[in-house]
Amino acid sequence: MSRNRLYRNKNRALIGGVCAGISDWMGVNLTALRIITVVLAIPFTAVVLIGYLVLWVLVPKRPSGLYRDSREEAFWKEVRRSPTDSVGQLNRRYRELDNRLQKMEAWLTSSEYRIDRELRD
Repeated sequence: MSRNRLYRNKNRALIGGVCAGISDWMGVNLTALRIITVVLAIPFTAVVLIGYLVLWVLVPKRPSGLYRDSREEAFWKEVRRSPTDSVGQLNRRYRELDNRLQKMEAWLTSSEYRIDRELRD
């Protein structure tokens, strides 16, 4: 039982759980993935149908006790996402912290702060 492995998700399945499993594994919207699959099946019917059947046979069903709760499942989904998303989130967070620090520094070095401090003392 590997939490980073691709499994078919029979709980959210319409046919075989392949799209639901890919959605869980890649972290994409299940409905969008199903729509893309149907749209691609129109011009490439044989390829999509054979590919789906091969995945249905080769990809194992998701074990029932894979995650303890929804928080653990959310954590492992985040781990599987691309590292650039995590780095992007960290960059955004540090940029926000830097902006807050700059605002605090500007306030502390302003003449308004000195006047307020002198009036309080």
